[in-house]
Amino acid sequence: MTQPNHPAPAEGIGAEDFRYTLGRFASGVTVITARTTDGSVHGMTASAFVSVSMNPPLILISVDRRARMHDILLADDVEQFSVNLLAQSQAHLSNHFAGRPGPEEDVPWREQAGFPVLGGTVASVVCRKYQVMDGGDHTLFLGLITSTEYSDEAPLLYFKGKYGALAAEQ
Repeated sequence: MTQPNHPAPAEGIGAEDFRYTLGRFASGVTVITARTTDGSVHGMTASAFVSVSMNPPLILISVDRRARMHDILLADDVEQFSVNLLAQSQAHLSNHFAGRPGPEEDVPWREQAGFPVLGGTVASVVCRKYQVMDGGDHTLFLGLITSTEYSDEAPLLYFKGKYGALAAEQ
């Protein structure tokens, strides 16, 4: 059933329509990780992730300008980041990195190509910062994939503000 439209601002639809409409796009759940020059590792849950190009191998993440990760990724001395595609069993990690942290010891950190990623994921890619672009209230970061690992784990899905899973194979 369709919800009534809300009045649009001068340019485009309103924030509520945007959220409710695009929340109906089922997506995987990722955690972006980065390491600052002081060696500390930071993570942020994100569903705004897309493949861009096979040659060169590029991905794109969209990060809210208000997020702590935004300033970390913009720093000139931060050259790499990773994107971790969460497995169905990792909703707790999505919550952890979305600002509802559980015990830090429950985060399965590991190294991939010398960079901090999460263990037990569907896949992880380590990227070199390739290009940074304005995206309204977000910044778009293109990453050149320099390392990847993947598994046969089932992915964690997100739809209408809730976690979900793929239907069982027939």
